[in-house]
Amino acid sequence: MSVKSIAAKIFAKKIYTKTQAWSTNPVASQQAVFKNLIKDAKKTEFGVDHNFGEIKTFEDFAKNVPIRDYEDLKIYVEKVVNGEENILWKGKPLYFAKTSGTTSGAKYIPLTKDSMPYHIEAARNAILHYVHETGNADFVDGKMIFLQGSPILEVKHGIKFGRLSGIVAHFIPKYLQKNRMPSWETNCIEDWETKIDAIVEETINENMTVISGIPSWVQMYFERLHQKGGKSVGEIFKNFNLFIYGGVNYEPYRAKFENLIGRKVDSIELFPASEGFFAYQDSQKEKGMLLLLNAGIFYEFVKSDEFYSDKPRRYTIGEVELGVNYVLIISTNAGLWGYNIGDTVQFTSLKPYRIIVSGRIKHYISAFGEHVIAKEVESALQEAMEGTTARVNEFTVAPQITPDSGLPYHEWFIEFENEPDDIVAFSEAIDDAMRKQNMYYDDLIVGNILRKVVVTTVIKNGFQDYMKSIGKLGGQNKIPRLSDNRNIVDLLNKV
Repeated sequence: MSVKSIAAKIFAKKIYTKTQAWSTNPVASQQAVFKNLIKDAKKTEFGVDHNFGEIKTFEDFAKNVPIRDYEDLKIYVEKVVNGEENILWKGKPLYFAKTSGTTSGAKYIPLTKDSMPYHIEAARNAILHYVHETGNADFVDGKMIFLQGSPILEVKHGIKFGRLSGIVAHFIPKYLQKNRMPSWETNCIEDWETKIDAIVEETINENMTVISGIPSWVQMYFERLHQKGGKSVGEIFKNFNLFIYGGVNYEPYRAKFENLIGRKVDSIELFPASEGFFAYQDSQKEKGMLLLLNAGIFYEFVKSDEFYSDKPRRYTIGEVELGVNYVLIISTNAGLWGYNIGDTVQFTSLKPYRIIVSGRIKHYISAFGEHVIAKEVESALQEAMEGTTARVNEFTVAPQITPDSGLPYHEWFIEFENEPDDIVAFSEAIDDAMRKQNMYYDDLIVGNILRKVVVTTVIKNGFQDYMKSIGKLGGQNKIPRLSDNRNIVDLLNKV
């Protein structure tokens, strides 16, 4: 055992003890965050506009600060982008994370000197919790790769702009710099396919022990490794035993990954976003990710089926229930207030508070009142694959409201690595799983409003070609699991 791995175990125990202190006092932890946020932003333009000086309780806050999305907050963000100070938070932000918007084009999410450290600490602490629970620390002596965006940043009005993953690349601790891959030059390559090929060249002969990234893009890296080396990833990297991921549910990819790797490896799930680092998997034994309640973020939760009502109730951490689908609302030390990030979550544990990401509030199918969410389609696909040789690369689901003949249906566009022996039986299995999970969907099938699921096979690399066609190949970009219209699948068909 090396000195570095011994030090990792000692540090891991220290971080675990600190985590226990706040996670066992969740309501008090959130109350402390809330008070500090209001106090520190009291004299900002937003704080003055929303009477922060008079806010003493959460009820006061909810009366003065409505739930907003980016469009609603944009008038303040634009002032900060133009170099004005003390608008949403004290002074100026250090960075703006540039993300893809929907109605507004690019979005600019502030990162401040108060918020930035939590992004770095959370990723580190996720790994340390793994070390503490499993005792596995040998990986710290090997090479680690983090598939991410370019670290090249623009500067405007003294603020740096870039992708979150590129910004984070500037904060890799010194003790990991020698272990980290790919090289800075390779990381700066913008074209994703060129970048992946360069990463393969750099890493194929290295002792890779940790690999991290969004599963769909790591899969592309693994496939290129296999093509180049003619072996499984596990044979190429004999000491690779830890996969760290975020952004999408890993389960639909797990069977394909284990096939590419040639064995099972441990995994750690993260829930990072430009708006904040919200949760990480703190245990290999328990379901869900630990919600970070002392990390400069105050959380509110709105039941997703009430979200679009006139005055939805806003719940705090002490009021949430297990298994309910909530829209996640945040207020942060980066200057986001009552902000809807668009993700929905469900609690898997209340002691401590652990969550899973169940989908996006705008990514659902309710063309007939069924309100199907991402968690349901992912679980249904996973259940259908069990006991079969079917392997899935990527998929998305859309309603077919006006078929040429027969009843409407949900159409599943699936790119298979291995097609099921019986596609009809596979479709039936998906449909059965959906009906068990969603009673509204079941009612529509029973009532002959909908017919059963239809599976449409997508050609090899069809989803990659689609993402390339819209300029979103690689990086942090993801395929929506489902949508309430056919915009994605219509373009997918054309590609």
